[in-house]
Amino acid sequence: MTQNPEPSSSTPLTNTASHAVVEPKLYGSKLFWAVVALAMGGFGIGATEFTIMGLVQEGSKDLGVSLPAMGVLISAYALGVVVGAPILTAMLAKAPRKTAVIWLMVAFTVFNSLSFFAPTYELIVAARFLSGLPHGAYFGLAAILAASFVAPTKRGSAIAWVMMGLSVANVVGVPFITWLGQNFGWRWMFASVAFVGALTLLLIILLVPNVPALKNASVRTELSALKNGQVWMAIATGVVGFGGFFAMYSYISPIATDVAGISLKTVPVLLALYGVGMVIGNWVGGKLSDISVIRTIVWCCIVMIALQLGFGLTAHITWLVFIWVPLLGIAGSALVPSLQALLMDSAPKAQALAASLNHSSLNTANALGALLGAAVLDAGFGLRAPMFLGAALAVLGLILALLTAMRQRKIDAA
Repeated sequence: MTQNPEPSSSTPLTNTASHAVVEPKLYGSKLFWAVVALAMGGFGIGATEFTIMGLVQEGSKDLGVSLPAMGVLISAYALGVVVGAPILTAMLAKAPRKTAVIWLMVAFTVFNSLSFFAPTYELIVAARFLSGLPHGAYFGLAAILAASFVAPTKRGSAIAWVMMGLSVANVVGVPFITWLGQNFGWRWMFASVAFVGALTLLLIILLVPNVPALKNASVRTELSALKNGQVWMAIATGVVGFGGFFAMYSYISPIATDVAGISLKTVPVLLALYGVGMVIGNWVGGKLSDISVIRTIVWCCIVMIALQLGFGLTAHITWLVFIWVPLLGIAGSALVPSLQALLMDSAPKAQALAASLNHSSLNTANALGALLGAAVLDAGFGLRAPMFLGAALAVLGLILALLTAMRQRKIDAA
């Protein structure tokens, strides 16, 4: 990421919601490595969230369950994120930020280890739910940490760089772990993620400075974000818009093999291309968020509608799939930093909870998309149906984004 110049004064850092000129707390290599440590946690989270989607066929055979049943493993993790983000963030409101992210990563590592050893389908579902609990709170607090290290004008980029760990996971981690799961057993996914979690713990302890909680932080203060209507509008936009994306991506492996005619061994390559799209989209989205949060959200929704329709209509053309998938990765990832910034701006006194709620919304979308995708598949509409369902949900997401923009203009004018 772009490194900040060395501070020239002792001006203290103010709340990141403020647009006053402030000096960053970190600069140069210290800033770079602190953000890398936080992003490594995002790498592990991205690996455990997305690799399962490329191993649903292997897991189905190993556990003796259907593809829609494997979709429940995706939804269980997402439900854990939704439940854990507000509860754990509020519980950790008074804890120093570094201490909070350390404990969240401990829980993430332990619960992924449980997934590896769980002997039955039902216990794996339970372990996946537990693994999801720290996800949203970790990303929310990591985003607050990164934003506190830089000037307010660089906040969107700082958030994007923390999220870059998740994007890079889809380029390197997801394809490699998918290959590992295909060749040595799909459960090795969980062991690999636990290893990344342990490495993240070491890096955070060594490289991230101690940052105290806000002076007046409390459970009540954090939960006050839930009273803000703009917070709920932003959450709804993320849930509906990304629900359409996950309706398709949850079943990308069978779509690629059964519709596009791609071999199962080539699926990791497709996932890697999606990850490349995520990296590009995350970087572009951070830059666009620094310019205009609302406009970035609206245009990303429009692009996602077009891409979902195009993919659904041409999924049988093998070479086009290798274009559609990374483009969807770009559009989806470009939206995330702006949603994160919008939520943080909507609740300046409860930024940690607001930031974590972004991941609650995305994982509600994950669960919703996987379940709706399973529903259209069980209804016999075929493997193209999730793409068209995704386009319809993206239209609803666009409507909500426009309503959010209108509401924000009224708030700004007041």
